[in-house]
Amino acid sequence: MKIIILGAGQVGGTLAEHLASEANDITVVDTDAERLRNLGDRLDIRTVQGRASFPTVLRQAGADDADMLVAVTNSDETNMVACQVAHTLFHTPTKIARVREAAYLTRAGLFDNDAIPVDVLISPEQVVTHYIKRLIEIPGALQVIDFAGGKAQLVAVKAYYGGPLVGQQLRQLREHMPNVETRVAAIFRRDRPILPQGDTVIEADDEVFFIAAKANIRAVMSEMRRLDETYKRIVIAGGGQIGERLAEAIESRYQVKIIEMSPSRCRHLSDTLDSTVVLQGSASDRDLLMEENIADADIFLALTNDDEANIMSSLLAKRLGAKKVMTIINNPAYVDLIQGGDIDIAISPQLATIGTLLAHVRRGDIVSVHSLRRGAAEAIEAIAHGDSKSSKVIGKAIRDIGLPPGTTIGAIIRDEEVLIAHDDTVIAAGDHVILFLVDKKHIRDVEKLFHVGLSFF
Repeated sequence: MKIIILGAGQVGGTLAEHLASEANDITVVDTDAERLRNLGDRLDIRTVQGRASFPTVLRQAGADDADMLVAVTNSDETNMVACQVAHTLFHTPTKIARVREAAYLTRAGLFDNDAIPVDVLISPEQVVTHYIKRLIEIPGALQVIDFAGGKAQLVAVKAYYGGPLVGQQLRQLREHMPNVETRVAAIFRRDRPILPQGDTVIEADDEVFFIAAKANIRAVMSEMRRLDETYKRIVIAGGGQIGERLAEAIESRYQVKIIEMSPSRCRHLSDTLDSTVVLQGSASDRDLLMEENIADADIFLALTNDDEANIMSSLLAKRLGAKKVMTIINNPAYVDLIQGGDIDIAISPQLATIGTLLAHVRRGDIVSVHSLRRGAAEAIEAIAHGDSKSSKVIGKAIRDIGLPPGTTIGAIIRDEEVLIAHDDTVIAAGDHVILFLVDKKHIRDVEKLFHVGLSFF
């Protein structure tokens, strides 16, 4: 595919990296020559320096015959205008824009071919809020991914000493839980992926990814570790877009407090939110945290835009007795450094956003793509179309499908039913198939499997 990426920041750069490794023709546009030079030195891509919304710059980037435009500059307005220009002058088939400002997102009919022609809207704040909300709903999970509208979930947990399955072979999971269908999709041990087999033994400290129907998730988790209590008290540091949206989404079910520095923002929050307690001050003020009984907090969430402030306030909250600490980290280089020590979960907005973008860039009917362990592996949801003549997967048992190396099928969602994949499971038309790839270079082969041959049409 010929793809133009507007914006060479964290998201644009990471997206270019993902797509360039998959034999796409990528051009990145940015006003910052230094950034473009760094990207161009690392990756096999074209770069164009200039204003992303200018027709001349888009033409120079190859908009005349581009398959897709992905506008992820820091300016909502630039992204929107670039999509308009690409639609009107170059008839670009697919236009994706990152739009952050809620004032635009809440207007029905604004993003439409007759108005502002954006095919796919990405709002990082919305994506991250949803991501954190799921982590709160499943205490003890390191990552939670929904498939087929939440019917099935993929959950990552850390196996603990004393968990019933720790030190046992995977095939014993079925004996422990005869009535629950689940499958372990991937295991990371000391940062290396292990492809799970029946005789794989789970060790303490393994990061285990398993898939199951939503209703069975907690039962499976209890096999790996002691179950955490349901969370009640939540303290959020930072009342920006994400802090506000999250409080709004969870305040009816939990006791929520927000700590925010800016007095005017505090006034806005206390006017907008119903039952959340809004405190004005610094989240790294020891006295304020002690006064607000941080030791009784089940989760402390650091959600400001400043990585260093987030890390320091999280470490302080943990030291003062907060049970769980989650931190937003914008610099991907920091994420691996800090997760798993005093900070329980580090959340990278870039990686959460990249997954949403990748789903729209993939060929074949790929519904969603998710990075596991910060990009070390991928989980993909694909829909099987066609019939046994036109499709490489329909009507075949899983054992007879030529899956690329390091790829496994974890589950199939058929209508309302979640079927955990076995060798003899046969794929039918319309199935949502959940696949795991430990080696991302085989992503094209997976897409080809779900391409429909011409005989179908």
